[in-house]
Amino acid sequence: MICTSGPQDGSFEEQHSDFAIALVTAGSFQYKGATGRLGQMCELMTPGSLLFGRAGQGFECKHEHGIGDRCLSFGFAPEYLERIAADAGIANRKLDFGPLRMPPLRVLSPLVGRACGALTAPAQANATWEELGLELAVAMLRLMDGRSAESREFPPSTLARVTRALRAIERHPDAGHTLQSLAREARLSPYHFLRAFQQVTGVTPHQYLLRARLREAAVRLANEPARVLDIALDCGFGDVSNFNRAFRGEFRVSPRAFRRNRSASSDPSGPRPLSSPGIPGLPDEPASAGR
Repeated sequence: MICTSGPQDGSFEEQHSDFAIALVTAGSFQYKGATGRLGQMCELMTPGSLLFGRAGQGFECKHEHGIGDRCLSFGFAPEYLERIAADAGIANRKLDFGPLRMPPLRVLSPLVGRACGALTAPAQANATWEELGLELAVAMLRLMDGRSAESREFPPSTLARVTRALRAIERHPDAGHTLQSLAREARLSPYHFLRAFQQVTGVTPHQYLLRARLREAAVRLANEPARVLDIALDCGFGDVSNFNRAFRGEFRVSPRAFRRNRSASSDPSGPRPLSSPGIPGLPDEPASAGR
C-alpha cells in the first residue's frame, strides 16, 4: 500500500472487512481505531512497526505531521486467523481486543528484514508472500497473547515533534544522529525528547536508529553485491566489527550468513528455511488512501 496523503488532506472513517496485519516500511501516520473497553485509541505508526486491524473495526489514518507512507499489508478472513492462532498453540484466541500496534521490537527484526528485502526485489519474492503473511500473523498473535491495550493520548504537539525526529532518521539513517541532535530536531530538551520518543514509539531513540540502520543494511545485503564493509560504512556504522556484532544480535546470524540465506531462499530450486530466527515456534497496486 502506497499512500501519498499529507497534512493538507482530510481523513475519513473506513472499516476493515477482514483482519489486517500491516508492516510499515516507510513514512509514518496516525492510526485511530477501536480497542474494546478503551474505546478509540490513536497510535503513531513508524517504520518497522506492525499494525493490527480487526474485522468490522472502524478506523482512520491521518498524516498530520508528514507526507506519505508505505506498508506491506495482509488480509485474513476471521476463521482463517482463528485457525492460525489455534495451530500455533496461542492460548488467548480472542481477537476482538488488544493493542492496535506492535512497536519495532528486536524479536521482529529477522522477519521485518526479510519482508523489506523482498519488497525491493519483488521478482524474486513472489513465492514468499503467503509465507511472510503467515509468519507475520503468528508473530503478531504471539506478541499480543496476554497483552492488553493501554490507554495513551498524546498532545498533537508531542506527535509532531517526535515525527520530525522520525522523519529525520528515515531521510538519513546513516547520519551521525545523537540524542542532542534529534532533540534539537524535535525542539525539545534531551530529557523531554527521550521521554516523549519512548512513550510514542515504544522504543528508545538509540534502539530505533539502530534498527533503521540494520534494516537498510539487511535490504542491501539481500539485493546488492557490495562488500559487507562498504554496506556497514554506508549505513552509518563506524567499523565492521561493531556492525557484525549489532547485526548478529538483531538477526541472530552474521551478515554473510544472512546474505547466503536470502540468496538460497530466492532460488526456487534451493532449500527453504523452516524457521525464523528470533521468533520461537515460527515456520521459517498503489493507493492514495485506505489501508
